[in-house]
Amino acid sequence: MTSDRRRRAAPGAVLALIAASCILAAPARGAEAASEPAAGPAAEAPIRVEVVRAQPRPVRRVLALTGEIAPRDSLDVAFPMGGRVLSVSRDKGERVRAGEELARLDAIQQEQALRAAQAALEAAEADHRRAQTEFRRQEALLERGASTRVRRDEARRAYFVARAGLERARAELDRARKALSDAVLRAPADGLVIERLIEPGEVVGAARPVMTLALGDAIDAVFQAPETAPTGVPEALEVTLHPLSDPSIRHAGKVRRISPLVDPRTGTVEVKVAVEPPHEGLGFGDPVRAIVSQTLPERISLPASALSALGRSAAVWVADPASGRVAIRPVALSGFADGRIILESGVELGELVVVAGAQLLYPGRRVVLSEVTE
Repeated sequence: MTSDRRRRAAPGAVLALIAASCILAAPARGAEAASEPAAGPAAEAPIRVEVVRAQPRPVRRVLALTGEIAPRDSLDVAFPMGGRVLSVSRDKGERVRAGEELARLDAIQQEQALRAAQAALEAAEADHRRAQTEFRRQEALLERGASTRVRRDEARRAYFVARAGLERARAELDRARKALSDAVLRAPADGLVIERLIEPGEVVGAARPVMTLALGDAIDAVFQAPETAPTGVPEALEVTLHPLSDPSIRHAGKVRRISPLVDPRTGTVEVKVAVEPPHEGLGFGDPVRAIVSQTLPERISLPASALSALGRSAAVWVADPASGRVAIRPVALSGFADGRIILESGVELGELVVVAGAQLLYPGRRVVLSEVTE
């Protein structure tokens, strides 16, 4: 009986001993965990980063653009009426004089209209002479008392109608002559044909350009520059140009116009450079390359590798030599030039900015500074 009680009590005793051991072991494990060093940024070893000292320096910006040669002044010529092209007298690359024929339309209808207008004018002139003669005769008879005032008034009305018909016939003849002359397209001024847009037999509409003329001898180099590239570039800045077909040829030019508008399709700005004579080796449409060199006022500039981001803003990592830690700081950019960023604000003179190793940084991290001399 007693042995049975002992066997039944043994499992309870075992459980009690296990619980007591767990209670005693828990503080020991807590103390052991407290004695271990905490894992985190403070426990990480400092890393070596390269830094540069923020100093003002003159910035030299070199901009290379590729464009094409275009006439300074150009003109699209067109027929004032539609029709079928009968002949084209000039081709691309030919020089023309003012008044020379460029192209001609089939003018059969205009010629027929002219003959009809001439015949109508002859008939109107005959009616006018007859009505005038009758009016004068009636006036003479009325003075002698051989006619009535009513007949004289009727003759006068007939004369006025005939005179109006004569004026109308003359206007119709002028219109027919103008229509016939419009069938011949003539050069409005001296120039060079730089584009021919029609061929004989083609049907063209009124005011559709059929040729493009370059007026005068002045030429421009036209470039499509990135939106930010022309910022701060003054007009009349001297530019060196050379054709892509022969880089050994050099031409001088000056920035003539920078468009104030950005092309919404390409995101570019049109820059026109006036090419100074002589223009040997340059033709309309020839590709050219321009080298624009500009020295800007002194500003703080840093290698482009220093640029980071803080949200949607540009930023750089600034190192504190006293504490050996880094902080990220937003900056305002003025532009880019030759692999460098030009700062508007955000960094003070003499501060150390990280230029290598920034990918492993976070605010407050300890670093070993290695200053790079530029």
